[in-house]
This record gives sequence, structure tokens and C-alpha cells, in this order.
Amino acid sequence: MTDVRIRDAETADLETITAIHNHAVLHTTAIWNEHEIDLADRVAWLADRTSRGYPVIVAVDGAGVLGYASYAQWRPHSGYRHTVEHSVYVLDGQHGRGIGTALMTALIERARTAGMHAMIAGIESGNAASITLHERLGFVEVGRMPQVGAKFGRWLDLSMMQLVLDDRPSPNPAA
Repeated sequence: MTDVRIRDAETADLETITAIHNHAVLHTTAIWNEHEIDLADRVAWLADRTSRGYPVIVAVDGAGVLGYASYAQWRPHSGYRHTVEHSVYVLDGQHGRGIGTALMTALIERARTAGMHAMIAGIESGNAASITLHERLGFVEVGRMPQVGAKFGRWLDLSMMQLVLDDRPSPNPAA
């Protein structure tokens, strides 16, 4: 993975991020959407994430963006404020180069620095490569929900994986 670096996403990256997203929509079960998005959708997404203090990072080399990752609060209720759910996607043809690992490692560090306590991954249960990546990074499967999604004419199972980011005690109720 020589000459690949991780940095914050910029508006100029959004065309490739959109293409990566849409490839996953059309060809994989990594995203359970069946409709492509446009550049305006990703512009709004990036603005929303960054305005709320959530990172959007990219892996880049001399040719451009190779993948991206982000996280946001797992659920909208205040009791979940210390837990985030992430997404990570790699450009088609670039898998197996360590790009996903580099993005995830940087994203986990960002979550720790931001004071998050847990990171959640929702992964289609048949996505062995993603499950293996997450296991290598310390995630453990904490649940499996059969047939909660559908795509490509079949039911999809969702594996929930979790990484506890720190060992601090329960938060003060006033915090």
C-alpha cells in the first residue's frame, strides 16, 4: 500500500465517493439501497457529517480516491451519544490492498480521540471479507438478525459487530 495516505474528504472527492457508493448499490449487498444517488446527495451528506463533527475520510494515492469511511451517532437518542456506527467502502478493483484496514484504523482512532466508547458495524452476514476485516480489528459479533433486508431478489441477514473503544467506567449521569 505504498504512497496511500488517509486524509479528510474534500468536496473535490465527492464525485469518486458517489461512484464508489453507486457501484456498491448496483453490484453488492454492502449497501441495502437499490437506487443510485447523485452528487448533490453526497454534497449534502458531507456537509451534514462535518457540521455535526463526524469525520469523513478518504484513502488517496497519486491517481485519486481509493476508498472512504465515516461514522455518525448510532441512534438518535441521547443515551447512545457515546456509540457510533461506521461505513467503509473501497473502490472496485482496489480490494485486498489494505485500504479498508487503513481507513478503519484511522476511523477508529478518530472515534477514540472524539471520546466515543463503542463503534458498531452492520454487515450483511454473507460478506465474509468485511466480517474478517472487522474481526482483525477487534470487532466481535454481538448479534445476527435473519431476513431483515432484501436485495437482488433474496432476503439478507444482518450481522451486528461491535468494538469497545475504551475501558472507562459508565458515564456520570450529568455528562
